Amino acid sequence: MSTETILILGGSYAGISAAHYALKHTIPALPKKDGVTYNVTLVNPSKDLYWRFAAPRAIVSKQMMPYDQIFYPIEPAFTYAFPKFKFIQGSATRVDAAGQSVSVTTVDGETQTVPYAALIIATGFTTPSPLFTQATDRAALEAVYDAFQEGLKSAKTVIIGGGGPVGVETAGEVAEILNGRPGFLAAGPKNPNAQVKLICADKKLLPVLRESIGKTAEGFLAKLGCSVTYNVRVISATPASDEAGAKTLVELSNGETLDADVYIDATGARPNTGFLPKEWLDSRSKLACNPHTLRVEHESAGPRVYALGDVGSYTRGGVMDLSLAVPVALTNLKHDLLRHLAGTVVAGDRVYKPNLKEQQICPIGTQKGVGAFNGFKVPSQMVWMIKGRDYLIGQLAQGTIRGDQWKKESKYTPVQDVGKMGLSQG
Repeated sequence: MSTETILILGGSYAGISAAHYALKHTIPALPKKDGVTYNVTLVNPSKDLYWRFAAPRAIVSKQMMPYDQIFYPIEPAFTYAFPKFKFIQGSATRVDAAGQSVSVTTVDGETQTVPYAALIIATGFTTPSPLFTQATDRAALEAVYDAFQEGLKSAKTVIIGGGGPVGVETAGEVAEILNGRPGFLAAGPKNPNAQVKLICADKKLLPVLRESIGKTAEGFLAKLGCSVTYNVRVISATPASDEAGAKTLVELSNGETLDADVYIDATGARPNTGFLPKEWLDSRSKLACNPHTLRVEHESAGPRVYALGDVGSYTRGGVMDLSLAVPVALTNLKHDLLRHLAGTVVAGDRVYKPNLKEQQICPIGTQKGVGAFNGFKVPSQMVWMIKGRDYLIGQLAQGTIRGDQWKKESKYTPVQDVGKMGLSQG
């Protein structure tokens, strides 16, 4: 008896979605052979899906964002597919492309070698601050959140580095929890409990969006008692001493040094590609792939290796973009496996076409927000309805863990010669 495994590295939105899609639409299409079984194996450091989109609110209050709403056990969501689904709690440490296997260090410290017929790399990214990344398990991140919330209670000065969506959303949540909701016509809190500063290295907030939307975001932050400094970068943040509650010295690129009771680094993300061969990566350390088929095409990668999600070079990120990419990677994987296992000739590839229109939704506190969708500005009340109310938990998180979006295989038009499309997404 032999097993052909579709191996998925990463258990966030991309990996969970890929696993459901493969179980529902890929494995049923593979040839039935005596002595051959098919399997989807998912590897993730935590046994839970961590809904990172809700982190800006979860870090400030477990009453406003209960932990049960941001952690979802992975294995129970796949009981419908047992025994064709297998979960390994661990981290990939090495890919042996020649041998078509991945070395995985489990949560118990053991090393496993997992063979694959097809490999999906969906390991996402790591943030500079532990507040926005689940490095191990739920208990460890809950402990980080509990400690942060305890320190935040008495904070009088809070500095957030980073003017992107995570920085802006975090600044709004922190300022509101410390200074309260603003009055209907108030320009800002009369007697703020804390001074909150957002340090933005760019000339405007939310670089993906037009400048006027960034200005609106600045106005909403001001009403919560948060000021914004532009064109300045955080160089370092160093605790003044090892004592509990010691201030952090925040050094800025303009030569200024600020004292903070709490400093939050929301300056960006680093792709989780340290276990991959360097020749597979681009200049940003992302996994280089064909931007149309999402295949990893470096000659040393071998066949049937795919990039999915924020780890890949093809995307500018975002959950909405993933909804476009998942069917592409999994459809092409299915076709490649049919060629490999049965010699079936499948005409044409499924092609990823990014939505490059202005698109980002950013809550600011529990009442306001800014954003755009498909190039159109979204009113503040609509931002609240879409995301600010519960950070997509009701309409997306629970459906993601169940795989609701992938019940049906969507239609597409095959492309016969992707090479003629060139390699530019623009």
